[in-house]
Amino acid sequence: MQKNLLIEGLSDAVGFVGGALLGFWLGRLLGFDIFSEGYGNASIFGIVMVGIGGGLGLQLARRWRRRSEDTGDHDGTGKGN
Repeated sequence: MQKNLLIEGLSDAVGFVGGALLGFWLGRLLGFDIFSEGYGNASIFGIVMVGIGGGLGLQLARRWRRRSEDTGDHDGTGKGN
């Protein structure tokens, strides 16, 4: 039980942070800077990109975890136990 909670927490954190970073860099590539002065359109859209990226990363981590639990693949290799 404790190991499952640790895997759940770590995978959620990695998914969220990874997705948020991907959203941040994609936003920067498109010209949206969350650190620009004031709350202009570029800053707001940059913040939105980070939020969407974090949410999508979290959902992908949860789907990966659910799929690995369904197949009995607890080490992530795709080969079962």
